[in-house]
Amino acid sequence: METAEDSRGADSDGPRHLGLCVLCGLPAAGKSTLARVLGQWLRRERGWAVGVLSYDDLMPAAPLDGAGAGPPPYQWKMSRQELLKYLECFLMAVVNRCQMSAPPNRTESMWEDFVTCLKDQDLIISAALEAQPVYLVAETAISRPLVLVLDDNFYYQSMRYEVYQLARKYSLGFCQLFLDCPLETCLQRNGQRPQVLPADTIHQMERKIERPNPEKNAWEHNSLTVQSPVHLSEASLEVVDLLLTSLENPVKYVEENMEQKETDRIICSTNVFHKADQTLRRIVSETMKEAKDEQVLPNNLKQLAEELNKLKSEILEDLRQGKLCFQQTTDLSDVVSFFCDEKDNIVQKYFSKQHQH
Repeated sequence: METAEDSRGADSDGPRHLGLCVLCGLPAAGKSTLARVLGQWLRRERGWAVGVLSYDDLMPAAPLDGAGAGPPPYQWKMSRQELLKYLECFLMAVVNRCQMSAPPNRTESMWEDFVTCLKDQDLIISAALEAQPVYLVAETAISRPLVLVLDDNFYYQSMRYEVYQLARKYSLGFCQLFLDCPLETCLQRNGQRPQVLPADTIHQMERKIERPNPEKNAWEHNSLTVQSPVHLSEASLEVVDLLLTSLENPVKYVEENMEQKETDRIICSTNVFHKADQTLRRIVSETMKEAKDEQVLPNNLKQLAEELNKLKSEILEDLRQGKLCFQQTTDLSDVVSFFCDEKDNIVQKYFSKQHQH
């Protein structure tokens, strides 16, 4: 059956089609398999250019096991934001049809992995034109519809909203695929992996995961839930329709009264900052009391207090500078929820130390 896309053709002189597709779901839900198969299918059957960005391959291991492995939670959050900056570098090159240069203040290993990922999928080519390495966008990424598939758990709406903001900034298509997989199946698959996540990690994420909710969030209206395991031959029509809809209806960048918006933001941020400071102080105090009740060793208590206060200071500083945005506005409950999630990862480490003694 011929669709509008078939009749239009991959190399149409029509409007530019460029979009971001977010995959989300529990670990071992089948996201990476879907991303790989979907990318192959779109290239073969539709002639599209596709870039699959697997966060597991491009970022340090996430600190989800509560045993101190991997980077601290806050560092992991910063790594996610850094990867989005790399993605923006590529998007700017595609949109403006210019070369892609390495951003300043980058993590060299992450940047090299990102560049290799794009090269391997024929999206960029090296250009030895200057002392600093630069990269040219490949012709296929410019002349054809281009979909970038972001493969990660994306279990918080705030994580996905950051990608949506990027789509809005450059007037790109945006859509979400949620892989709905039973917890028991994820646990079973996880046990068969070369690198096994602790079962508690998957249980914890299952409790925290925020599914796309188009009825509550207008920005999530281009979302599709698919059952895992996914048989692409059965789901392809729905998935392609979702991608086409998002490509042909890019997110509109709305010009706003920036001066009034900034004034409102400052007033709102000041109020939220003051309340957040008081609330986070209280949570730290209650957490330390709980740790003492659990008879955590004095030396560990000191380290725990230092980590919690550092986390509090970093989050408050981000809030003060307007870097934290969970939805269209930043709400106190969002800040507290984010702090508590990061705090739980820290606390679990010290409590598990205590149980080992």
